[in-house]
Amino acid sequence: MPKYHQNDANISDGVNLLISILVRYPEIGTINFDPQINSLKLTFMFSKLPMQTDFTNIKQLLMDSITAYHLLESTDAEIVHIELSTYGQMTMMNIIRDIHSLSKSEIALIITLLRENFQDSLIIDYNDNLLEEDLVMQEEVIDNMFASIKKQNQGNKLIGIREEGRVLVFNK
Repeated sequence: MPKYHQNDANISDGVNLLISILVRYPEIGTINFDPQINSLKLTFMFSKLPMQTDFTNIKQLLMDSITAYHLLESTDAEIVHIELSTYGQMTMMNIIRDIHSLSKSEIALIITLLRENFQDSLIIDYNDNLLEEDLVMQEEVIDNMFASIKKQNQGNKLIGIREEGRVLVFNK
């Protein structure tokens, strides 16, 4: 089993990215980094089951919006996959995106669309202790960590989760 040190840049950048995304965007329930396919899986949770037509419509809206965003940015999205799963009365939407074309602005676009379409059921874990300056700082960290991770080859699977107002990141 490999040993990791706190100053290991590969782990540090990945961990900082996941923490910053979860702190900045309370709508995201969990986030997974898969270095084998260089992707992030963003998981959003809903308190009730959407009708199949609602899911089909929001999936198409998200796909069209991501495509339009990348056309405007003159970039190509390699991986865009959206899936829905249910557990009892809880619904989870997973959005899997490649790390190389994903950006903070695209995440904000996805969240805005989900908030507009599922405002009554999207589970949001607000942290009332965060100030506006903290959110701006997290956005800067996200930009820096995205740039860093895109340059280096990450080798560790990571998962970030929310638990009772805290953000935890684990090496899978």
